[in-house]
Amino acid sequence: MAVAVKALFFDVFGTLVDWRTSIAREAEALLEPQGFALDWLTFADAWRGQYQGAMDEVRSGRIPFCRLDVLHRRNLERILPRFHIENLSEADRRNLNLAWHRLDAWPDVPRGLARLKRRYLLAPVSNGNISLMVDLARRNAFPWDAILGAEIAGDYKPKPRVYLAAAEAFDLPPAECMMVAAHTNDLVAAARLGLRTAHIARPNEHGSGKGETAPKEPVDIAAGSLEDLADKLGA
Repeated sequence: MAVAVKALFFDVFGTLVDWRTSIAREAEALLEPQGFALDWLTFADAWRGQYQGAMDEVRSGRIPFCRLDVLHRRNLERILPRFHIENLSEADRRNLNLAWHRLDAWPDVPRGLARLKRRYLLAPVSNGNISLMVDLARRNAFPWDAILGAEIAGDYKPKPRVYLAAAEAFDLPPAECMMVAAHTNDLVAAARLGLRTAHIARPNEHGSGKGETAPKEPVDIAAGSLEDLADKLGA
């Protein structure tokens, strides 16, 4: 690369953590003992399916910025009737909403991040709020130098402010930062602002064979895992 990269920014949901099977597991653990029987992966997909639409309300200015925890709760309330889940206590609803704080990392992630940290500044640049990112980091031993992203910027990706605020936080120009994600649209938005880009293949993010196996647009690096990225960056 013509310019040396000093910081790596990471998308989290799908790129670093397996949200789908984690949410299915958490929902089953909470709801099955109460007599609810449903396809837990379908439930996870339905909840996640509300994600972009909820953030669009913020991105468009229709509602003020609010943390992802708040949007996740609104989305949960929207889908519960679809699965005939009724009479769920407020405590259980709150606990279920916090399932997003208890997601498990993909197997390659802890070792990959540990290697990358030897050479680069690391931070999530996620749509998740700070407390959510802290809980995921503590659960999965993510070695962040800072927690950046939507709550710092007051907006949601792929709005430019989210990427630029992250670079500013590390006092770096965009060209010295690299966005790492399993989603081409995230990388395209970052590249438009001058950030370097690395795509991580997550072919099973949305179920078997239902994820990006390769970037759909040109990127600086295409990797099969975080350890592969570390190899390609010489970390």
